[in-house]
Amino acid sequence: MKVYLTIDFGSTYTKLTAIDLENEEILATSKAITTIEDDIMTGFNNAFVGLEEEISSKTDLEKVEFVRKVACSSAAGGLKMVAIGLVPDLTADAAKKAALGAGARVMKTYSFELNHREMQEIKDSPLDIILLAGGTDGGNKNCIIHNAKLIAEFKLDVPVVVAGNKAAIDEIEEIFKEANIDYYIADNVMPKLNKLDVEPSREAIRKVFMNKIVEAKGLGNAEEFVSGILMPTPAAVLKAAEVLADGSDDEEGLGDLIVVDIGGATTDIHSIANGHPTQAGVMPKGLEDPYAKRTVEGDLGMRYSALALLEAAGTKKIREYLGDADKEVDVKDHCNYRHDHIKMVPQTEDEIKFDEAMAMAATEIAMARHCGTLESVFTPLGAMYYQIGKDLINTPYVIGTGGVIIHSENPHRILASGNFNANEPVHLRPRNPRFLVDRTYILSAMGLLAQELPDVAVRIMKKYLIEE
Repeated sequence: MKVYLTIDFGSTYTKLTAIDLENEEILATSKAITTIEDDIMTGFNNAFVGLEEEISSKTDLEKVEFVRKVACSSAAGGLKMVAIGLVPDLTADAAKKAALGAGARVMKTYSFELNHREMQEIKDSPLDIILLAGGTDGGNKNCIIHNAKLIAEFKLDVPVVVAGNKAAIDEIEEIFKEANIDYYIADNVMPKLNKLDVEPSREAIRKVFMNKIVEAKGLGNAEEFVSGILMPTPAAVLKAAEVLADGSDDEEGLGDLIVVDIGGATTDIHSIANGHPTQAGVMPKGLEDPYAKRTVEGDLGMRYSALALLEAAGTKKIREYLGDADKEVDVKDHCNYRHDHIKMVPQTEDEIKFDEAMAMAATEIAMARHCGTLESVFTPLGAMYYQIGKDLINTPYVIGTGGVIIHSENPHRILASGNFNANEPVHLRPRNPRFLVDRTYILSAMGLLAQELPDVAVRIMKKYLIEE
């Protein structure tokens, strides 16, 4: 039996998925606590023992041939970046969109010419990579060159992906070579005004991740066993979403879709859609969103960010999702406990109910932030409406993943909290989507598989994503 093994070195758990290529089925899954502080292979080996036990219970282990072993990782906080651009609403925003789509956690975005205080702040940050953008092709090049000189002056010891005005590239290369800065050149993230081109910079970021970050995170030990650590975990999930939406050569895709991924530290939303206006008389405004878009809400997590979620949602919203029967619950106390006990697994009905109320609040807020909005402007001819971001009202599918959704007996209710709300019509959230749940936690695995076998990945996702 030919088996394709995928490994996700997560911040909390290392997750293994064994895929039977001949029957296009999930043969076995296993997970164990990630041991990033010691040797990451310890956690992997623990998970692998569990995987072998499950495989041997189904088939003869001696007949199993692991034809490929590939991995993704978000261990040790994932890929931490800052994005630097020119104008905040244009190239700085374009740089941020490119970084997020590559699976990075964007800690901060800077714009205009950096000053020494900002550069010191960047130098003192626990960064993995910098994305340097600025200016359309043939436009302003003074800003990006100024920022490149400061990076060289401060001798920043992190890789820099340069994805700005092509007219400045030659000079920036000279600056970085002289200062011995590790840099990578990619096409401009915004070659024309309001026109995004994020894929080249995303690919450059992925290469940096493979070449540099893997070793820095202590993941080099794993490469003796696996064929390669291909990408950050969020990039693998986005890849899975994209191939499921678009399909492959031999398999039809599902069309536009959204993935809601609720974790302990963040809530990530991925959307695969053009998001063009669907309502008459609405005009797009500002920088277009990428077709494959990811947003990361660092204040909407179930454990690490429980207190930030409480601050973002407010006690009232969480109580609304708890229902009238729980008016006496001390919401702050429950959030404090989860923040202080990040590995807490809810056991009682009350604990599960509170977790799901948090998840509903996180989904509602994260979807409102991710989806586009309408802005009304009054003119002598009457009111006009502009759309900022994506119109996702007619999105046919929303897919839920993350522990709180996967283990819920009512994931439909959690995901429905992100739907269109007539009381907030300016938020262009999906109106009547069908809900699918990643019960077997396979999205990151399918993103890895899709790199080489997209047809198989699409067919397996169609089989294992369960409609609720």
